[in-house]
Formats: sequence, C-alpha cells, structure tokens
Amino acid sequence: MGKAAKEQLNRALNEHLNTIHETLQVLNQTPSSSLEKVRWQEVIQMGEQLYKQATMVGMLWTGETPEVKALEENMASYFNTLQGLLLLSHSSTVGAGPTLSSCIHASIKQVVDSSFMLMKESVSSYGSDNKKQKLSIPQLVGTVWEACSALKKTPATNITAIGRAMTQLAVSMKDVLREMNELKPADESSVQDSAEGESKSQYSDDSFAGDLGNDLSPEEMKIARLTIDVVSATLVVMKELIRSITSLLKQESSVVTATFVPSLERLLKLSQEIGLQIDELGASLYPPQEISALKAAMEKISSTTDEIQVELEKLKGCSEDFVKVCNGLRSSLKQLEAELDQSDATDITPKIENLVIE
Repeated sequence: MGKAAKEQLNRALNEHLNTIHETLQVLNQTPSSSLEKVRWQEVIQMGEQLYKQATMVGMLWTGETPEVKALEENMASYFNTLQGLLLLSHSSTVGAGPTLSSCIHASIKQVVDSSFMLMKESVSSYGSDNKKQKLSIPQLVGTVWEACSALKKTPATNITAIGRAMTQLAVSMKDVLREMNELKPADESSVQDSAEGESKSQYSDDSFAGDLGNDLSPEEMKIARLTIDVVSATLVVMKELIRSITSLLKQESSVVTATFVPSLERLLKLSQEIGLQIDELGASLYPPQEISALKAAMEKISSTTDEIQVELEKLKGCSEDFVKVCNGLRSSLKQLEAELDQSDATDITPKIENLVIE
C-alpha cells in the first residue's frame, strides 16, 4: 500500500510540474499589448497566499506521516496558487522593457525553484524513515518564504528597474577602483613584505594573495595612477548621469513619452558597456601590463561616452554639469593615452637597437 501511495503521489506531482513548465513556456513570450496590465502589488499578495500554502505543507509533517489524500489536496491547492502567481506576473510585464522583465523573471524563478524543491521533498519524504529528510521540509518552507518576500523588493516600474541597474553598475565600478588603489610599487611592496614576512608562513594563502600586483615598476605604477584617474572620472560621469535622469523625472509628466523608456534602456546598455571596459582596465594593470588592451578599453570608453551624451541630449537632459564631467573624463583619457604612447615607444627602442644589419 505504501509503495502504491508513493507512486500515486509521484504521478500527481509530475502532472503539476508539467503544467507549471508549460505555463512557463508561455510566460517566456512577450505579453500582448491588449492584455490588461496587473499591478505588481497583486503579485506580491498572491506570493503571500503561496507562502501560507507552503506553511500548510510544513504543518502536515509536524506529526505522523500525513495521509495521501491530504497531501494530494494540499499539493493541488499549492500548485493552483503558484499557477495564479505566474499568470499575474505575466500580466504585470505588459509594457515592461528588457530590464524590468529580467528582474521580474528572476524573482519569479526563485519562487518556482523553491516551490519545486519543497513539493519534491514532501513527496520524497512520504513513507521514509529518514528523520533528517523530514526535518528538511521546514527549511524548504523557509526558502519559499524568502522567495515570496523577495517579490516585495522587485522593481515595479521600468524606471525603478533601470535606475537600480545603473546604481549597481556604479557600485561595481567603485569596487574596481578600490582594487586599483591597492596596487603598490615594487619597492613599497618589498618593504611591507620584509616587515610582515616573519609573522606569516611562506606557504600561507595570505602570502600568495599579497604578492599579486604588488611588483609594479615605476613606469607601470605611473600608468596605474593615470588609469585610476580615468576610472574615478568615469565614476563621476555615471553619478552625474543618474542625477540627470532623476532630474528629468522630476519635471513635467510630458517628459516621460513613449520613447523615454527605450532611451533609458539604451543609456543603461551603453553604461554597461563602459562597465565592461572598466573591468578590462583593472585586469590589464597587473604585470605584465597589457598596453594594447588598455588602449582598446580607453577607445571604447571614449566613443561610448560620446554616445551617452548624444542620447541624453535627445531627452533634453544633457546639463552643463554633465558635459563638464564628460570633458573631465576625456582629459584623463588623453593623459593616459600619452603615457601609453610613451611606454610603447620606450619598449620598441631596445628592439630597434638589437637589430643586426647584414
């Protein structure tokens, strides 16, 4: 009877899982503009209902093994609520741009994944004498709660989603800048190593980590400092861009036209491209420094900054302050470029001198 009941539960579970998978396939498509848009608050409320259902699943396992019928009814109710959550979330993406859609899909995926784990473990635990397995169910209920609670932190509008993405990008650039500032010239590194060497094992993880990037020559250190100036100036541009967009939003509602969100998406995409180049600058500073990679990243940052300025001008949000910080970045790029050109010339001189004329 136990084996037959377990197979019955597995069949029911698989049917529910297949239904959810089919629904997810539909949700991957862009919703029709004729579909009525649902407020994100309704999705949050449905998430609260789902968590209550998850709590009921956990309560079934607080005593003896629950009856098959009770498990099946609870499973059906749970998946019906999950199905409703998916449909509501799909309707909430009407008019959503790529960034907002991505945020919503990521949040919903967490809810679906945690739900699958809970229900699979619930069915797997049926008839099992493994107490540890049964104790895992309350933990999985907690995972569902975390996923449902995260819905409250999910952006509800395109502008919020894009603004948050830009802010996160600025934070990432700040992290790169911090790492760059930790670079030290060879002489300073050797003094520090001798002072700390006796207190550290020669083969400790700390000693290996401390060696990375701490042997820059004076020429390499000069390039590193100028690159730091470029990243600092880029970070200022990003902050001023966010400020400019915020200022636009505070103006008359007529500013937010049908092309406003697509323009913001493009500004975000361009900003992310700069973020990639900032990462490239950081990676290229470690010895031996990659001069060609540094130059390529600089050129991309320069051209992308120009595109950002043009896009912001289309929105009539290109302030004097923004132009000023962009010019500051261009100035920093020129100084770094001049130093890299000089470094290239220095590197090629010995090669020319070593040429043998037959």
